Amino acid sequence: MSCLQTIQDYALRSVGIGERLLPREDFTLCEQVTLIGSGMIWNIYFGLIAITIGFFAATGMALAKSSQNPWLRKPADFFIYFFRGSPLFIQFFFAYSVFVLLKQSMPIFAPFTSAGLGATLVLLLNTTAYTAEIFYGALQSIPKGDLEAADAYGITGRTRFTRIVWPSMLRLAWPAYTNEAIFLFHATALVFFSGFPVWQQRGDALYYASYFADKTFNPFVPYPILAGFFILLTLVVITLFGTIGKRLNRHLPQTVIRRPGFLRTLIR
Repeated sequence: MSCLQTIQDYALRSVGIGERLLPREDFTLCEQVTLIGSGMIWNIYFGLIAITIGFFAATGMALAKSSQNPWLRKPADFFIYFFRGSPLFIQFFFAYSVFVLLKQSMPIFAPFTSAGLGATLVLLLNTTAYTAEIFYGALQSIPKGDLEAADAYGITGRTRFTRIVWPSMLRLAWPAYTNEAIFLFHATALVFFSGFPVWQQRGDALYYASYFADKTFNPFVPYPILAGFFILLTLVVITLFGTIGKRLNRHLPQTVIRRPGFLRTLIR
């Protein structure tokens, strides 16, 4: 089988398109790269859904934590403390156990026992907590002069938030938020070890890497391939978030803009 035929058969296998059966013997490098790359579709899916929804949820959570109303502040404090204080790996197992128990009495929760919904929800809640703490710190660091100037011009309410508070918060939080986004995509590899089952062998990238490592008794080929895919994904995230950060800080002198460095972020 040629490499081109292998790509046609297995490139989209993780989402149910193409060859159904996995190769059993005589594994080629092309098969390993293609199938592990196919599994990355799920890792990207987990990360994109969690980071997109979590961004807006974290904004609301940060505002709740900074609120003077204890009915908003206390629940936000507890939520952030719980998900930042417990390991993500334990959160996966705890959530799966809860969803299995709920499914027995309420079948509506059955879809949440799959990785596509259940694991994504856990990642969403986890990144919301970490991002909310980052945004909260940025809210506390907004220069008082900006807020006083808004008050002097009579800018209040939603206009004050959308024109002054929110843009300033994003500019201050963006380098740390970039690191959180990278960490989130790396954390998607933990889904393979969680209790959420793989349906019809349609697993993520680590599922296929572990499959080849078990079959060949040689982990030094599939795992470096997996690491290479994550390094490429990290480079894409840094480039995209760096472009957004440059846009957020376009009004500032270029010498004072702090951008996340690739090597520093990768070592982290």
